[in-house]
Amino acid sequence: MKYLHSMVRVRDIDQSLRFFCDGLGLKETRRMESAAGKFTLIYLAAPETPDAEVELTYNWDSSEDYGSARNFGHLAFQVQDIYATCAHLQAMGYTINRPPRDGHMAFVRSPDLISVELLQDGHLAPQEPWASMPNIGVW
Repeated sequence: MKYLHSMVRVRDIDQSLRFFCDGLGLKETRRMESAAGKFTLIYLAAPETPDAEVELTYNWDSSEDYGSARNFGHLAFQVQDIYATCAHLQAMGYTINRPPRDGHMAFVRSPDLISVELLQDGHLAPQEPWASMPNIGVW
């Protein structure tokens, strides 16, 4: 058996690519558009694990309410420097819902409210301002 991908529905391709590619550093591996089905599929992967993909599904002209995405669970990515990754995302205007107080784990949400867990490769010593930041919202 081989793991292929996880699929998440998105409302705005540009906003989603800004978050996943510009914010998290994933790379687009391929894209498929179906005029008959009225959808676009965009596959993304981390450079270090190109075989494990995230499929972004954009349904054209859909007004479906995807909810808060809490029923999905979350995506998880290992990062080389959780503080730098969180600072980068925060500078882009994203809320760090669960700051990396312990130097190991953080949560942020995509523009489509998809919960994304960031896990430090190893552990970093607690650092401010992260160590004393409160949780914000849900993740």
